[in-house]
Amino acid sequence: MSEARLHDGSTIEIEVAGAGPTLLLPVNPHPVEGPQAEQMLNYGVDPALGQSLIKGLRNTFRVVVFDYEGQCLRTPKPDTLTPANIVTDLLSVADAVGVDRFAYYGYSWLAMSGLQLAMRTDRLSALIMGGFPPVGGPYMEMLRVTTAANEMAGADQSSQTSDEDEWSTAALSKGQTQQFVTLYQALQKFNNRTVQSRITCPRL
Repeated sequence: MSEARLHDGSTIEIEVAGAGPTLLLPVNPHPVEGPQAEQMLNYGVDPALGQSLIKGLRNTFRVVVFDYEGQCLRTPKPDTLTPANIVTDLLSVADAVGVDRFAYYGYSWLAMSGLQLAMRTDRLSALIMGGFPPVGGPYMEMLRVTTAANEMAGADQSSQTSDEDEWSTAALSKGQTQQFVTLYQALQKFNNRTVQSRITCPRL
């Protein structure tokens, strides 16, 4: 097992499986269990997604797996989780496993992070985005959602209704929610349509 040092000085563990072209997967390699797994299933998310991806891809690719979202929740970066710093972190992971060219898969905000990666480096061989549109992304809407979540962080959870979304019902700290406010604030002037010509690798 390897590890990479991130922009804030913290480190993240990296697992590598298989052989072939390198694919960076910012997912949890270990199945989630207990109440959190039940909550994920309620949202249609596979609690063992990372493990499923590793098993399905390792016969064809060198799969580099690192739980970036989990690391951000364990070690929040309230003032520094910017697109540029995320790209620095992703490249640090690639450097830590000694690879120059690699493909990248991300889902939701990690898919959006892949778009930032693709436009900021020529090292990407392919970009796979899921759960976040490469054009017409909800940057303004996500700022509103994360700002509301940040305002509610630490509040009495019993006062929240069952139909509120995952950002408002999750018991997140101020540091955890503020980092996503910082991220989407930095993206308010980002034009995801005009940058498409700068992305030359294959995309899915």
